[in-house]
Amino acid sequence: MTDHPVRFRTERFKALVDAVVAIAMTLLILPLMESVSEAASGKLSTAEFFIEHSGQLLSFGLSFVLIATFWMGHHRQYRDVEWITGPLLWINIAWMATIVWLPVPTAMIGQMETDSLQPVVYIGTLILTQITTLAGWLYLLRHPDFTTTPVDILRAGVIGDLAAIILFLIALALAVFVPAIGYAGLLVLLLTGVVTTLLNRAARRAPRPSAGRG
Repeated sequence: MTDHPVRFRTERFKALVDAVVAIAMTLLILPLMESVSEAASGKLSTAEFFIEHSGQLLSFGLSFVLIATFWMGHHRQYRDVEWITGPLLWINIAWMATIVWLPVPTAMIGQMETDSLQPVVYIGTLILTQITTLAGWLYLLRHPDFTTTPVDILRAGVIGDLAAIILFLIALALAVFVPAIGYAGLLVLLLTGVVTTLLNRAARRAPRPSAGRG
């Protein structure tokens, strides 16, 4: 007798993901709302507020864009998925945990003095988000019957996530070992297309396992 994994339809799963992402994006603004109240109490002008809280504003904008980008990627990844199994659900729960956590290191950037651990927490969170996304691609690649997405698209998703993880690790190394660069090292993500192309070429050149002989 063949054991089949318990499967669920995707409607409630996708609704949960959308709700979690919306809440996380909303949480990003709360520290700024508190800062506005403090600025009003301190009689700061609008210009003084923007100058004094420029770092907080930048961290908000960066994290907002990153969460939006992660959500758009997640939507593309699961758009044609018809079934969710227990393992795939837990992969996505881990993904959602990283999204919900991101407002915390974002607030650290905006409100605390920068130290060597801060970029590890922030960029490390982004790396974990990308790793859980990669895990989802690998699971779907192993169970292509759960989705109508073509296998070549699934493979492209794996390559794209590997490229992003490599660049996030480079950004983390730059932030830790070259503190003057700081979070500007995340600009290496602009090279995602280049690294993806290189990984695709390497994958095509890699020897494929030969079929076993009977």
